[in-house]
Amino acid sequence: MDEKLPPPSPQEQEQEQEQLLERDRISRRSFLMNVGLAINAAVGVLLAVPVVAYILGPVMRRREYLTWVDLGDAAKFNPGETKLVSFRNPFTNEWDGETANIPAYVRTAAPGRYTVFAVNCAHLGCPVRWFSESQLFMCPCHGGVYYADGSRASGPPERGLFEYPTKIENGHLLIEAGQMPTLSNRAAVRPCREQSQPTLVKRIAPCPGTDEPTIG
Repeated sequence: MDEKLPPPSPQEQEQEQEQLLERDRISRRSFLMNVGLAINAAVGVLLAVPVVAYILGPVMRRREYLTWVDLGDAAKFNPGETKLVSFRNPFTNEWDGETANIPAYVRTAAPGRYTVFAVNCAHLGCPVRWFSESQLFMCPCHGGVYYADGSRASGPPERGLFEYPTKIENGHLLIEAGQMPTLSNRAAVRPCREQSQPTLVKRIAPCPGTDEPTIG
């Protein structure tokens, strides 16, 4: 005949109940901790997404609004000349009208060597004018002045004119356009001077090691 175990004493019953309560507290604490970690992870992801998008956005969208635009037969741009041209923004809406016609300056330094400048001043974006007599670009808004090669001469701008990437295809001059060239995309600076420039233009001389004329 099996021997019956004595019933637990009140003290043992109390200890067993405390152990059950402690296990329940630990279980709830672990659950709440896991929920908190999950919420923190979700918040971290939500905060990280816009930051990552901000950092990688310019790289991912760099060419989204750029395409090659034909400026016409390259032969019509004579060496030594700077010519004002206009092209239709390839990314336009029906209501853009004349505002979609973008002016630019084509500088032909030598046969087959073209530089296309954005017409906007690098200071606050006012359209600059080309003066062939002085071989200078001048901004009428705040007095910015640029040399014939687009580099800064004087005034508020801290850099030269922005440039469009160019290429020759089937005898035509093409520029990569659709988005105004700025420091954040395809702006190009082409300084070739190693010393300070005079205020007035004195002569035209080639950049060191090249045949491209610049102001000396």
